[in-house]
Amino acid sequence: MIRIDKYWENPGILHKNREAPRAHFIPYGDVASAKDGKRGRSPFYRTLNGAWKFRYVSSVRLVEDAFYEEHAGAGHWDDLIVPSCWQTNGYDQLHYTNIKYPIPFDPPYVPDENPAGLYVRDFQIGSEWSGKDKFAVFEGVNSCMYLWLNGTFVGYSQGSRVPAEFDLTPYIREGRNRMAVMVLKWCDGTYLEDQDLWRHSGIFRDVYLLARDRIRIRDVFNRQELTPDLAQAALRVELETTGRLAIKAELMDAEGSTVGSADAAIEGQGTIELSIADPVLWNAEAPYLYELFVYGGEEVLRFPVGLRRVEIGDGVFRINGQPVKLKGVNRHDSHPSLGQTIPISHMRKDLELMKRHNINTIRASHYPNDPRFLDLCDEYGFYVIDEADLECHGVSLAYSGTEGAFHKLSADPDWRDAFVERAVRMVERDKNHPSVIIWSMGNESGYDGNHIAMAEWTRKRDGSRPVHYEGAAPHYKGSGDVDSLDMESRMYASVQAIAEYAANEENKKPLFLCEYSHAMGNGPGDLADYWDVIYANPKLMGGCVWEWCDHGILTATPEGVPFFAYGGDFGDKPNDGNFCIDGLVSPDRKPHTGLLELKKIIAPIRIEADNLADGKFNVINLYDFIDLSHVVLHWAVERDGMVVSQGDVWQLDAKPHGTQSVTIPYGASLTGSGHPLLTLSFRLKRQFRWADFGYEIAFGQYELPIIASVNAGPGGGSVRAVRTAEEGGLLTIDGFDFRHSFDLREGTFVQITKHGVRMLHAPAQFAIWRAPADNDMYIKRKWLEEGYDRVRMKVYECTWSSSDDEAVEIDVKFSLGGYFKLPLLHGRAVWRIDGTGQIVLRADIEVRENLDYLPRFGLRLVMPQGNEEVEYFGLGPHESYIDKRHSARRGKYALTVDDMFEPYIMPQENGSRYGTEWAIVSNEQGMGLRFASSGGFSFNASHYTAEDLTAATHAHELVRRKETVVHLDYKMSGVGSGSCGPQLAEPYRLKEKRFPFELVIRPLFKEDE
Repeated sequence: MIRIDKYWENPGILHKNREAPRAHFIPYGDVASAKDGKRGRSPFYRTLNGAWKFRYVSSVRLVEDAFYEEHAGAGHWDDLIVPSCWQTNGYDQLHYTNIKYPIPFDPPYVPDENPAGLYVRDFQIGSEWSGKDKFAVFEGVNSCMYLWLNGTFVGYSQGSRVPAEFDLTPYIREGRNRMAVMVLKWCDGTYLEDQDLWRHSGIFRDVYLLARDRIRIRDVFNRQELTPDLAQAALRVELETTGRLAIKAELMDAEGSTVGSADAAIEGQGTIELSIADPVLWNAEAPYLYELFVYGGEEVLRFPVGLRRVEIGDGVFRINGQPVKLKGVNRHDSHPSLGQTIPISHMRKDLELMKRHNINTIRASHYPNDPRFLDLCDEYGFYVIDEADLECHGVSLAYSGTEGAFHKLSADPDWRDAFVERAVRMVERDKNHPSVIIWSMGNESGYDGNHIAMAEWTRKRDGSRPVHYEGAAPHYKGSGDVDSLDMESRMYASVQAIAEYAANEENKKPLFLCEYSHAMGNGPGDLADYWDVIYANPKLMGGCVWEWCDHGILTATPEGVPFFAYGGDFGDKPNDGNFCIDGLVSPDRKPHTGLLELKKIIAPIRIEADNLADGKFNVINLYDFIDLSHVVLHWAVERDGMVVSQGDVWQLDAKPHGTQSVTIPYGASLTGSGHPLLTLSFRLKRQFRWADFGYEIAFGQYELPIIASVNAGPGGGSVRAVRTAEEGGLLTIDGFDFRHSFDLREGTFVQITKHGVRMLHAPAQFAIWRAPADNDMYIKRKWLEEGYDRVRMKVYECTWSSSDDEAVEIDVKFSLGGYFKLPLLHGRAVWRIDGTGQIVLRADIEVRENLDYLPRFGLRLVMPQGNEEVEYFGLGPHESYIDKRHSARRGKYALTVDDMFEPYIMPQENGSRYGTEWAIVSNEQGMGLRFASSGGFSFNASHYTAEDLTAATHAHELVRRKETVVHLDYKMSGVGSGSCGPQLAEPYRLKEKRFPFELVIRPLFKEDE
């Protein structure tokens, strides 16, 4: 066994020989290279990314004592690309757990069978670095590391997601050098890193060498101050040096012109102050960046400078004096193949997707992100809640039932240094980023003296940013001392709860929803309700949806079928299943419909009708800082899917938080038949780095005054005779070109035929079950207990009659019920078949009084193979539900059955279209069924039954049926966000105890219509 000091089980030893934390920067040799920002162009930078020799050892006890020696044999070891996570490279076990620690809770001790990753890398140092101090920087290592150079111990560090910098000068030499690193999977710091994620290990962020002048700038803190009227700015460049050094600071604007410069000789600590008249301020909408160049010795340092003021006053959060709403998401570092190793191209993809969907805020949950990510946030324009790498959620389970369990570690003074250091290293690294507007003291770790110490240190070091921590909320019953926190914060508070908070005058601090609207699977379904309240109350800052992406790991079945895996798929225990599949985008960044809904709800432009008949509208600018001169309003009037008139309004100039009146000249479009629908689309006038010219930012839609009703029945024609025959309980209804069969014993249609073409593959059924969505996680237990998933129809009475050979009526009295329980509902269904073959259903339903709400109620038809064409008038083109419909547009759509399917990683209810007026499902020849209802209905066509979706646990397990399963629902309950949050709001539940259901079914050949 390797003979080393056991620092990994001592919370009093957080590092050995590690450099003090500092601001993140790379020294360059000239202004041009610094301005370019490519690290590899610096003569003082050398990457150590690339292939390292690697050996995985199942226990630190098995590590060879001399592996780090200069001439130790590592040639036969594996090659491993650094940075990377060793679990995504086939070593150890992939493991996902949310709250439960993956080890026994025995702080500061960890299992003796503690896996280790051994890394060895040879590198060359030339004479060009002679006379300089040399440093190694590890930007992220999980969980702790020991470092050797040329066989000599250099240092130790823990704290996974902030840099560890070591001085190599005493150990390095010109020519060949050998670096060795031992990374342990667990250390005492593991108890402070219990975040909801895949538990990855290794050197997962960049590693590089720096050559620095002996007398150099060690640290820079760019403090700024704006006058109350924002007309003047002062930039105070606080510098720390390793000796007396002549330093010049030069500030350039975005055009490259010098705004101000000054110099000073500084020894130890000093300040250079620059004044800026009429400063251009930074914000997320217009992220204007100055560039600060700091010259010292042979080095040039570059810092982007965004001048802005963040403040809270009178319970309102403001940036640059303007009240701002934070429209955010929580973002983990997550890559489907690389785990927590994130390429910069992937970071850009995330940010561009967020920009395109109107997101302005990112909570770095729950640790500081790669420093390059913050560089990009500065440039693209995002507000960042920078969060300390601190979560000890599992302590609440370890001490379950014990009063104050959640606060055990936060209250323990032996852990104070470990807590505080996590704030210190975050703040020192990221203090110069304008995008960082709030410091967060971690996540779900209780609240007591250690957190208070973190917050107090942070406020003392940087009073320019508010301090946040949700764990201090009163319901956790931690310390009542919250003076060092600047806002109240909640997770998954209900809409009612935040409205009550805003209305309570005793609440002086603003409220931030650090997590809300859990976006797991088909959801979230409550965004509009939240934002109605947030916009209406200045005290509500906004919030961050949980969360940005599904954390699926790309893998494959033994047969080579690719799929995204989640907890338990690798035999990992304990695990939390698919609770990591809870994002607005898939692991490969394909937007879910929940992201489209968020984009619509938080759009920075709204339009309200003033006078529809005259074409008068009010355009409301919800941007906080910019006018609308960058967008054009495109309008179009459609009738039954055809554009009949359109145009553009180019002159939009509504000021921030202002309103502009516009007139749309669509008057001539109000005459004629059919649906006149007006769509108003706000599109970019020019190209941005995140979207092209013409990209839509926001839209609105209106039904215009003259609206022709949709005829639910057939077209005109002569009355045709109906013939009937009953034999063996089967009633046959014949007409000129149709034949329908109704089973009088089962109370349902078993066949619908037109021109000899069969329209049913199986008997029609009333349906109440849906495949539980992830957000049905808790209510589904009640549904299953009542047998919603196994209902059978009981027919009490079925009679029929005909009237003058023109129509047939079938009257069915029935119930639906599961096993051993009282029937769930009773109903009466009257089916009327006329001489055209049209079927009209009128049903009256009574639901058992003591039942919870139903998932759905409607009719299910299974149509034969080949019925792949879908046409409908309703909301689209994507799925929509009663509480998740705002991003869908009313119109006429033509899709395939496959187009209607939303492939969630965990199969569940999907693809329904809320508010449908009529729908047609047919084969390629146009032979099929038309459905309509005067009150509208929810409609879906799929190649999977609800039972198929319920049984499968991964999308690749689904077996596509050849038949088409059609659901025609009176109503379907909403999807909500109840997997982690308030249960489905009352207005979105199908809880009616008595209701009518009407539906028209007409067999058709489109060519005859």
